[in-house]
Amino acid sequence: MHTHNNTPSEFLVENILLLPKGKVLDIAMGEGRNSVYLAQKGFDVEGIDNSQDAISMANELASEKGVNITALLVDLEKMPFIMKHAYDVIICFNYLQRSLFPFIREGLRQGGIIVYETYIVDQAQFGKPKNPDHLLNHNELLELFMGFRVLRYHEGIMGEEKAVAGIVAQKITPG
Repeated sequence: MHTHNNTPSEFLVENILLLPKGKVLDIAMGEGRNSVYLAQKGFDVEGIDNSQDAISMANELASEKGVNITALLVDLEKMPFIMKHAYDVIICFNYLQRSLFPFIREGLRQGGIIVYETYIVDQAQFGKPKNPDHLLNHNELLELFMGFRVLRYHEGIMGEEKAVAGIVAQKITPG
């Protein structure tokens, strides 16, 4: 039994007060650390992942912590469907699929917030992830959320072995 990292992302915790209470979508939720954290804070959370194991662990973690989340098995590469104008908050950590960005932008309600953090090109020097398609270019998140109001942005090498970019931005235009 490997130990699970149940600690929510630091970037999420630091910015929790910026998030409007309501419906959250956690993309590539993994073992549910961020979904469960948000559920504990009173959000209505739906998490999606393409691993049944991850979903089982997320459900387990939720019941351990006494909260409800909706965890759905979805292969986003085959079915990048995110309902339009359905979410107050969308979060995504350590996952990059560029074809999803239009769906993410449309999935947020007006005034909704995106919290996104994943690896950038500098991560290549640490040897993982292997696929350069899974690494953001410098300033790419700013471009992907052009037209949103950027509340927080950081980019660079964090700690020993992690090069990431993170954004918290608010959808201010309808559509």
